[in-house]
Amino acid sequence: MFRRREAVPFSFVAESERFRSNVTPPPAARATVPELLGRSLVGLTVVAGLVGSLLLGLPALDSGQPAEHGKQSTASQGR
Repeated sequence: MFRRREAVPFSFVAESERFRSNVTPPPAARATVPELLGRSLVGLTVVAGLVGSLLLGLPALDSGQPAEHGKQSTASQGR
């Protein structure tokens, strides 16, 4: 037995792409004061962590010796 296949009119397919519902979604809820304070506290904590890691990490990256391009190393002095 073969399956019966119904044709779909092309006008229906074309109209389905531009269909817009007349039901609007509910408006977004406004953030309360405690939520805003919590978000700002989290943001400040993240920024303070980044600044703190930068301040603590920069001295560790410093070699402690000034860069001397013209001088030779002590290993090459005996030659």
